[in-house]
Amino acid sequence: MSGGEARPDEARTTQRVDKWLWFARLVKTRTLAADLVTSGKVRLNRVRMEKPSQTVRIDDVLTVTLNRRIRLLKVQGLGERRGPSATASLLYEELTAASDPLKPAQSSLQLPSWQESGVGHGRRLPGSGRPTKKERRDIERLGGKSR
Repeated sequence: MSGGEARPDEARTTQRVDKWLWFARLVKTRTLAADLVTSGKVRLNRVRMEKPSQTVRIDDVLTVTLNRRIRLLKVQGLGERRGPSATASLLYEELTAASDPLKPAQSSLQLPSWQESGVGHGRRLPGSGRPTKKERRDIERLGGKSR
């Protein structure tokens, strides 16, 4: 055997973490998967992974930080190729609590009443788009800017 070949019995029970992340469609490319691991955003059974060549096995628990979200994933299978998302979702079980991705996480802080309604004092709701011309004039008037 040459140095690059894996033993047949080992290849069926383990897989490189960067390949697994790519096969499970958590990232778009293997390069991004490797960067995710080297930046310390992947943990295997609570231990931080440092190298993309480290291996995962079935029943391992991965903690992955993606897009400001922490996801707990239990490895259910090892991929052979990057397939459709329906097949990729069979490779893991999501252990994190289900939340609506469109709603922001609930904050424990109490907002003032004028912020709860989303109206008042030149404040706008996040994600409400650009202000209209009237709203822009009101904001400038409240801020003390004059033309």
